Amino acid sequence: MKTSTDELLAFVTVIDSGSITAAAEKLQQTVSGVSRALTRLEKKLDTALVRRTTRRLHLTEEGELFLGRARAILAAMEEAEESVARRRERPSGRLRVDAATPFMLHCIAPQMKAFSALFPEIRLELTSNERIVDLLEQKVDIAIRIGALQDSTLHARALGSSKLRVLASPAYLAEYGEPRSVDALRGHRLIGFTAPDLLNRWPLRDGADLLKIEPAMAASSGETIRQLVLSHWGIACLSDFMTSADVRDGRLITILDSLLVDVRQPVSAVYYQSATLAGRVQCFLDFIATRLRF
Repeated sequence: MKTSTDELLAFVTVIDSGSITAAAEKLQQTVSGVSRALTRLEKKLDTALVRRTTRRLHLTEEGELFLGRARAILAAMEEAEESVARRRERPSGRLRVDAATPFMLHCIAPQMKAFSALFPEIRLELTSNERIVDLLEQKVDIAIRIGALQDSTLHARALGSSKLRVLASPAYLAEYGEPRSVDALRGHRLIGFTAPDLLNRWPLRDGADLLKIEPAMAASSGETIRQLVLSHWGIACLSDFMTSADVRDGRLITILDSLLVDVRQPVSAVYYQSATLAGRVQCFLDFIATRLRF
């Protein structure tokens, strides 16, 4: 590359400041030094970027085009330097993370010993809300949300997706029998959610739509529903992130697998970006993204 960053910086600063003298003051350089940098840049590009008059500077057409590219290059370099600096620094201070109880218990809490070993100066505060929280009102730095995102004002990072399955305990199935069809399923005790009603549409076909169940018992928390299934009360539809260990260890059994529609719940981290929180937020997101297994 023929052009140096010093020359790009001199050019952009001259335009932003309105004069070579003001640019020199801002850059803490001599007027002649800034002027020479601008002249070198124009010579290398073999074109005039600025028309100089006694009163002011005017960008040429080529200068207008080059200015946008120069700004982008300088911004990219600054971002690259900051990313390296963040790795060198040791993030510290309070970081409040919010997630629904099941995700907190099954996905976040088991990883926090390893996180604290890597970042001992970050003071974690973990909160659990079953409903969507206002990050500013609750002073939350990162919220983990399950499902489609609604708030476009937040920054978001996709963490993956978790499949929905229909499950029951071995003891329940031994007592009441395993349903082999959607019609047979309706004759069982089904456990659903109090809200939102969308969670009571199970990934099974009922005509052209997904099956809409009428819960014999409902709960607001997926973890409560999981405990009801584990205690042999009935059948539920839950996400892999909270039941995969139960299935692996034989505490729960998936049913109607051959009829299951592949429905997955997206998992996202949402947050407000700010200079003071960027380091803590970034290191937590990078860490948890590598640890999640759905």
